Amino acid sequence: MKETPIRTTVIGSYAFPGWLEFASQHLDKFGEADIAEMQEDAVIAAIHDQVSAGLDVITDGEQTRFDFNLSFYGFLTGIEQNEINPRKFGPPAHDQRGKHLITGDITAPNGLGVVEEFERLKKLAPEGPVLKASIPGPFTLSGRLLPNAQYKDRYAITEALIPIVREEMEKVVAAGCTELTIDEPSMSCYAYKEDTKKFVDIFNRTVEPVVGKCNLSTHLCFGNFKGHAVGYRKISPMIPAFLDFKVNEMHVEMANREFAEIELIEPIAKKMNVAVGVVDVKSYYIETVEDIKESLKLCLKYAPADKLSIAPDCGLSQTARWAARKKLENMVAGAVEMRKLI
Repeated sequence: MKETPIRTTVIGSYAFPGWLEFASQHLDKFGEADIAEMQEDAVIAAIHDQVSAGLDVITDGEQTRFDFNLSFYGFLTGIEQNEINPRKFGPPAHDQRGKHLITGDITAPNGLGVVEEFERLKKLAPEGPVLKASIPGPFTLSGRLLPNAQYKDRYAITEALIPIVREEMEKVVAAGCTELTIDEPSMSCYAYKEDTKKFVDIFNRTVEPVVGKCNLSTHLCFGNFKGHAVGYRKISPMIPAFLDFKVNEMHVEMANREFAEIELIEPIAKKMNVAVGVVDVKSYYIETVEDIKESLKLCLKYAPADKLSIAPDCGLSQTARWAARKKLENMVAGAVEMRKLI
């Protein structure tokens, strides 16, 4: 499905405009129509920045979500959302976010909202770029839910979430989505200590209904909350098991890790396309066009241009908009210049 050599893409989330951050903290001041207008305006801003940068693939910037996955719990029944943070003081990190209680059968009678997001993106986006949607995978979604007598461990919770995620994927593809990412950073974070073959089974059962019906990818990173990683930052525990994922493209975090294990994109590229993170979203250093070209030269030693995409390491929701915009502009410019040389 990939045609453009060194295709430029993004993970999903984009920086929120400052006014959106402020408005989100004062939603009681807005009416329903005001909020709908605000959501469209935020998506228009995200589209503008991505199109101006010249990306081949764009998203809605996940502007109507809280984080890349936390807002999805609002669509689930059978849970009681816990707003109490287990740690309130000290440096911001993952352990400051509470986990939700399960109170009954986990269902999503109205879906997860991704179809509505994609329909809005279709309406607002210009002709040209490929439109991408993303959905967090069931294992990652299970991470913020506490086991109980009905769902005895994280894997039992995951099994309850698989049909919910499957149905949402089917619906968004039916709505015309040709580029779909299932985010499973928890799998990459825990690959060093969990059964990777079990992860592959979970993943493939989840995506099975849409395999071959879209350009399907997965994003595997090591976490990015307030600019902090959470997982063991090694790709090697995922290989070779994750090569059996039924996807067209696998995205791996590289820039933040100084391109450690870059040689491992070679076996990935032999099985599927590979998207390499060449922009560090945790740093406010703006990669220059020359930096991007040097990174691409390194990537091309292990993956051919027609199998290679480039992107930021993770979503850009934790990066200030001014920095995100400049990083994307230089990333695209570097890719365009490298295409002329191959």
